Amino acid sequence: MTTLATPGTPGHPGTTAGTTSPTDLTPKVRRRRSKSSGMDLTLRGKIVRYVVLSLAAVVTIFPFYAMVVLSLKPAAAIQFPQSLIPTNLGFAAYERVLGAGNIWTWFGNTLIYSVVSVVLVLAFSAMAGYAFAKKKFPGREAMFWSFLAMVMVPYHVTLIPTFILMAQVGGLDTYWGLILPTLANAQAVFLMRQFIMDMPDELFEAAKLDGASEWRIFTRIVLPLCKPILATLGTFVFLWHWNDFLWPLIMGQGTDHWTLTVGIASLQQQDVPLNMILAGATISFVPIFAAYLVAQRYFQEGVTMSGIKG
Repeated sequence: MTTLATPGTPGHPGTTAGTTSPTDLTPKVRRRRSKSSGMDLTLRGKIVRYVVLSLAAVVTIFPFYAMVVLSLKPAAAIQFPQSLIPTNLGFAAYERVLGAGNIWTWFGNTLIYSVVSVVLVLAFSAMAGYAFAKKKFPGREAMFWSFLAMVMVPYHVTLIPTFILMAQVGGLDTYWGLILPTLANAQAVFLMRQFIMDMPDELFEAAKLDGASEWRIFTRIVLPLCKPILATLGTFVFLWHWNDFLWPLIMGQGTDHWTLTVGIASLQQQDVPLNMILAGATISFVPIFAAYLVAQRYFQEGVTMSGIKG
């Protein structure tokens, strides 16, 4: 009896021993092709993402580059784009700006205005946030949401009434008149409350059982745990006060109480070269950048945690 060999068996004349039929290779080939196409799509996505981020970085950094390069140029007519090429640079504009007497007065006023405001805003917002988050008293919710409603009121609406009030109590041309109206920061209180609310109540109950007072709990437990959010708020508050222009402008009746932003803006009304104005702007930018570098680790952690917990 003769046995017919079926296709795909060793006895079939079209099949070679030790090889696999095309039907067996098809699933493997499909898996390899799908895997390679997936890798290609992932690589393309990374390339597109890097290109977009690189373009965004260039657009963001370009104004700072132009400010620094033009401040190092000689006092001559600015021609674009030739003036943006970093050639023939010098520090003559910085020497003239730093040699002027008013720049150091404006710098000191800005430093006092920013640092004192940051310390007081953080202290008051931390205490208010702790009270709203962990203390129970009549009218707590109504008081908190009424205070938070200040965020919806535009800053310029309260500007004239605040100025009239500070003028009547003798706050013009004074540091306390410049700083006091900026201390009630509703956004800072809200962020501190949201951050402290996530702290476990058992921690505070254990501290009370050990005989710790409210002030000791606040200074030894709450504040150390709030370092990330305090650094974040401190950076934002410092940045806002350092760059504040309108409020110092109307409160400073004389040049002795001007801040850097007001003083540099006044240079545009005088016969001052553009490179000196940009040199002053660059000098005012350095403290902000240094403050961010110092608080960078806490700043990033605080932004992440506040974004998740809010």
